[in-house]
Amino acid sequence: MQGRAAIANILKLEGVEHLLCFPNNAIIDAAAEAGIRPICARTERVAVNIADGLSRVSSGRRIGVCAVQYGPGSENMFAGVAQAYSDASPILLLPAGVDRRREGIPPNFQAIHNYRGVTKWVEVVNLAHRIPQMLRRAFTLLRCGKPGPVMLEIPTDVMTEEIPDDAVRYVPVKPSRPVGDPQDVREAVRMLLAARAPVIVAGQGILYAEAWEELRGFAEPTRTPVLTTLNGKSAFPEDHPLALGAGGLSGTRMIDHFLRKADLVFGLGTSFTRSAFIVPIPPGKTIVQVTIDEQDVNKDYPIAHAVIGDAKAVLRQLLEEVIRQAGPHGRQGVAGVAEEVRAVKEAFLREWMPRLTSDDTPISPYRVIWDLMRTVDRRRTILTHDAGNPRDQILPFYESLVPHGYIGWGKSTQLGTGLGLAMGAKLAAPDKLAVHVAGDAGFGMTGMDFETAVRSRIPILAVVLNNGVMGGYEKYLPVSTARYRLRYLSGDYSRVAEALGGYTERVEKPHEIIPALRRAIEEVEGGRAALLEIMTREEPTYPTYW
Repeated sequence: MQGRAAIANILKLEGVEHLLCFPNNAIIDAAAEAGIRPICARTERVAVNIADGLSRVSSGRRIGVCAVQYGPGSENMFAGVAQAYSDASPILLLPAGVDRRREGIPPNFQAIHNYRGVTKWVEVVNLAHRIPQMLRRAFTLLRCGKPGPVMLEIPTDVMTEEIPDDAVRYVPVKPSRPVGDPQDVREAVRMLLAARAPVIVAGQGILYAEAWEELRGFAEPTRTPVLTTLNGKSAFPEDHPLALGAGGLSGTRMIDHFLRKADLVFGLGTSFTRSAFIVPIPPGKTIVQVTIDEQDVNKDYPIAHAVIGDAKAVLRQLLEEVIRQAGPHGRQGVAGVAEEVRAVKEAFLREWMPRLTSDDTPISPYRVIWDLMRTVDRRRTILTHDAGNPRDQILPFYESLVPHGYIGWGKSTQLGTGLGLAMGAKLAAPDKLAVHVAGDAGFGMTGMDFETAVRSRIPILAVVLNNGVMGGYEKYLPVSTARYRLRYLSGDYSRVAEALGGYTERVEKPHEIIPALRRAIEEVEGGRAALLEIMTREEPTYPTYW
C-alpha cells in the first residue's frame, strides 16, 4: 500500500472518526477511503481549533487530527497549534512536506524548524516504512504524560511511496495512568488534615484524567472548598456547596476570600503557572501540588510538597489515605465552611445583580450571560467563550454544572479560537448544545468559518456581542482612537451569517434575548447552525480582586 493509506488505516485503528483539513493533502482522500470523515474548514487555523475542541471535550480519549498542505498550510496553522500548546491540548498534526528532493532548497518551508517551541514532539517521516513506528510514538506522547500537540510532517513523495501491506503491523496505544508514590501521598494528606483553612485548586488535569468524581469525593470528606482554573472550569460543579467558582483574569469574590485566608493551597491537576489569565496564589502560602509532569513542580511557585502522577489515580490514593488518617467521617473540626461559601457568594451576586438583570439599552453583556444561563439546559450544554471581555465577563457568572460543560482556554488568547472549539465540541458530543460567545472583534477574526458549521452540518449556536468596539483597548489606544477612531468596528453580523446559510436574528432589546435564544436553540436542535447578534454596550468592567 501507499504511505498515505498506511497513515489512514492507522488513524482508523486509533479511533479517529474525523479528519480536519484544508485543502490539499494526500491523507484526506485516503482517510475518506478508510471511512474517516474529512471536514474542510475555511482556514487552517480554524481546522486546528476544531481538532482542539474535539480532543478537549473527549478528555483526550479521541484525538483531534488535522492535515494541511505544505508551505502555506503549515504557515497558517501556527496560531492554532500555539493555542493548543499553551493550553496543553493533545492534537495530532499531519502537514504535508515538500518532496524530499526539494528539502533544504529555499524558499521551501519545513515545518519542524518552526514548530519545536509549540509541540511535544515534531519530526519528519522520511521513509514510508517508518510510518507505523512514528505514529505509534506520536500516539504514545498524545495519550501519556502531560497533553500537548504532536506533529509529523510527511513529504509528498512519502505519501505515495509503496510499502508491503504486511509491514503495517499496528496495535493502538493504551494510555498510561501512573500512581503517586505512597509516601508522597501520605505526606500530602497529613498536610491537608493539619491545615486550618485549606483550599483546593483544580486544573484541567482533572478533566483529562476524567477525575471529577474523585475530586468531589476528596473535597467533601475533607470539607475543603474548591476553585478551578480557567482551563479547569467544569471540573467541579459550580452549584456545589464547596464550589468557589473559576478564576482567570477575572473571578469570583469567593475565590479571593478563601485564597486570602488559606494556610494551605492544594493543587490537583494544575501546573501552577503564573499568567495574567490564572488566579495568582498570594505570597506566603504553603503549596502542595499533584501533577503528572515533574516539570510543573517549582516552575513558578515554591512547592512545599509534590506528588507526581495521574490526577485520577492519585486522587483515589488520597481518599484512601484520608480514611486511613482521619477515619470514615473525614476531616473534623471544620464546621461552617459551606455556610461561609454561601454567604460570600450571596454578597457577590447581590453586588452584580443590577448588571446581570439590567433592562438598559444598549444591552448589558451581563444580561446576555444571565439570560443564556437561565435558558439553556446546562447539563446538556457546552459553552465556550472567546478572548477578551466575553471571557472575563462570562467566567465568574456562568455556572457550569457538568464536566466539559464549559471549555475554558487562555494561556494564549487568540481572538476567534472559540468558534472552532465549539465545532469540535459538537463533533465530540453530538447530543449536546455547543455554544460559542464572542465579541464582534473575535467574530471578525474567524467568522467566515461559521459557513463551515453550516456546510459540514455541525449545528452550533454562535452568540456575537456587538458593541462596535475592540473592548478593553481604550487605555492602549487613546490618541489613535481620538484622532482616527482606531478601536471602533462596524458590521451587521446577522446578515453575514444569513448569507452563509445559517439561522440568524439580531437582538436589540433585553426582553428579546430569551425568546431569540429559544428559537435559535430549536433551529440548532433541528440540525442548522444559528447565530444571534446581540447589540450590547461596552462594559469593560468585570470582577477581579487580585
